[in-house]
Amino acid sequence: MATLIDRRLDGKKKSTVNRQRFIRRFKSQIKKAVAESMNGRSITDIDTGEKINIPTRDLSEPVFGHGPGGRREAIHPGNREFVSGDRVARPPGGGGGGAGGGQASNSGEGEDDFIFELSREEFLELFFEDLELPNLVRTQLAKATEFKSVRAGFTSAGNPANIDIVRSLKGAMARRMALAAPYSRRLRDAEEELQRILSQPPVDEIRAQELREEVDYLRGRVRAVPFIDTFDLRYVNRVQQPQPTTQAVMFCVMDVSGSMDRSRKDLAKRFFTLLYLFLMRNYEKIEVVFIRHHTIAKEVDEQEFFYSRETGGTVVSSALQLTGEIMTARYPLSSWNIYVAQASDGDNWHHDSPACKDLLMQRIMPFVRYYAYIEITPDRHQSLWEAYEEVAAAHRHFAMRQIDGPADIYPVFRDLFKRRVS
Repeated sequence: MATLIDRRLDGKKKSTVNRQRFIRRFKSQIKKAVAESMNGRSITDIDTGEKINIPTRDLSEPVFGHGPGGRREAIHPGNREFVSGDRVARPPGGGGGGAGGGQASNSGEGEDDFIFELSREEFLELFFEDLELPNLVRTQLAKATEFKSVRAGFTSAGNPANIDIVRSLKGAMARRMALAAPYSRRLRDAEEELQRILSQPPVDEIRAQELREEVDYLRGRVRAVPFIDTFDLRYVNRVQQPQPTTQAVMFCVMDVSGSMDRSRKDLAKRFFTLLYLFLMRNYEKIEVVFIRHHTIAKEVDEQEFFYSRETGGTVVSSALQLTGEIMTARYPLSSWNIYVAQASDGDNWHHDSPACKDLLMQRIMPFVRYYAYIEITPDRHQSLWEAYEEVAAAHRHFAMRQIDGPADIYPVFRDLFKRRVS
């Protein structure tokens, strides 16, 4: 009997496979726990993982046991205190209390919930798993070209993994038939003549011997044709064919006017930070345009968008005007999926709100895939919300949500960008 000894060194992260298997097996319970933990997290916790509790009952597994009745044999370890027929007294004291905290109990027992710690990557993967940019479509070929491997006939050289066995054997059979055909015909004729000579006495031994030697020679020539040769091999040929890409651009428009106090700006920055992280993690071909506005709007970089302290009055139409100009100049509709996310407290110069509605209806909404507007205010809605309601009534891809505090950021974000069933 052979003895096999595994002398491989133990590798690192030996439990990684088991961990991933556990996450896949109890994914529904883990996603539910992640959803429940979102309300208590702040955007500053985005770089950390999460400890989640999974009820023990959800981890229970079916077990096999002996049914009642029947006869079975069991072997138990011996002891010096009891013999067959002795009655065993109950142990003194009662069982433990319930599971976890609460008041003590003199009866019952239980188990604590299973605590599982997700890493940052695992938490973000579960959080962003069922989110997507709505209405994303493939556009025409652009500068960032995507290639797809497609079949393009067969070739005589290639990777052994791409060999086409059936076509190779067909080619080998055709070659053998072609090369052996002259010898096969002569062999068939020689065998028929030899059979005829041997069946008609007197036998001409000289001629019969000549035919036997010719038959042996021809059979050797037929067998000498190789069963398969290197030039019989055929490989599946694949070429890289350019495909339409899913290029997208997201316009992040943030109100930094005086009515947006520090707490409201912080909520807006938290929302855009979460949006930026979602875009960078889930999409490769994505561009982000940052626009800040008070009485005037300007395009800024990421650093200035999140950390600049500039403020002023409120004219929302300036941001929409700049957004439309940038869309027209740099992002043609034939090549780009265009999205806009706007955050404001809804406070606007009263006569400017109708202008915002007109800009959206004429210059922006016909060209964007999705427009998300969040209003950061615990109070009643203002004139901008009323104007935007008319836009939402006319365009199904215009979404409006309200944020009252930090606890609303995660639920509102998931509601805005949840995966739609087409």
